[in-house]
Amino acid sequence: MRRRIQRVVRSRAVVEGAGVHLHRAIGFEAPEGHDPFLLLDDFRSDRPDDYVRGFPWHPHRGMETITYVLRGEVEHRDSLGNRGTIGPGDVQWMSAGSGIIHQEMPKGEPGGAMYGFQLWANLPAASKMTEPRYRGIAASEIEQVTVDGGTLIKVIAGSVGGITGPVRDVVTHPEYLDVSIPPGGSFTHSTPSGHTVFAYVFDGKGRFDDHSKEAVGNRSLVEFGDGASVHISATHDDPVRFLLVSGKPIREPIAWQGPIVMNTQEELARAFEELDANTFVKAKPGR
Repeated sequence: MRRRIQRVVRSRAVVEGAGVHLHRAIGFEAPEGHDPFLLLDDFRSDRPDDYVRGFPWHPHRGMETITYVLRGEVEHRDSLGNRGTIGPGDVQWMSAGSGIIHQEMPKGEPGGAMYGFQLWANLPAASKMTEPRYRGIAASEIEQVTVDGGTLIKVIAGSVGGITGPVRDVVTHPEYLDVSIPPGGSFTHSTPSGHTVFAYVFDGKGRFDDHSKEAVGNRSLVEFGDGASVHISATHDDPVRFLLVSGKPIREPIAWQGPIVMNTQEELARAFEELDANTFVKAKPGR
């Protein structure tokens, strides 16, 4: 059975960090609604004033951040001594685990363009206090495959057409695809029954199930109901490009405040007490 559209939601303008203007597609409602995903931010802008202040030092515990850059760069540093730059086409999949303190500072192209997305994914209770780790994936490591007569897919996590993405061994079995369908083309893709599946459109227009009457365009989140596959088609006049994301729900209680995501209010309170006491970071620098 193919998945049908459950609803379409437009992302909303918000200001985060030290004054970063972005559009949020997931993160306004009860977090169980997109389990295991908590938040999806679209930080595409051509104006440096929208992003240059960045995200100075802040903590994370109990969750993962997945940053995918299309244009510009994001410089990052953390309390464990890690530092680096994510450039066009690169992905950083960070598991905060027991806790890190880091900063992320965007730097646009000479013309001002800074395009990318950040997705937050929850960790199950058994993984919340594990050691933090990074998966830095260069654009050259992300293979592309062409299927269905012209649909181009960058496979970050999951498998398509015999290609498996470089992000593996994640407990929620995520799939993260960057999909481009040419005008008049279509794409059918199997999805595990019971998994949460959504698409986020960032270019062109498309129809996201067999019953779609209206094409869905830029900065729109398409939430799918359950099923074994999705079928998506571009209009005859426009291509469509979107992120297609899925993951296995964790189905555990969520206690979430700011950048810390735990299972109980007691665990959340303890995390903030440790922040105040400077005992929040458990891992040693250089790990």
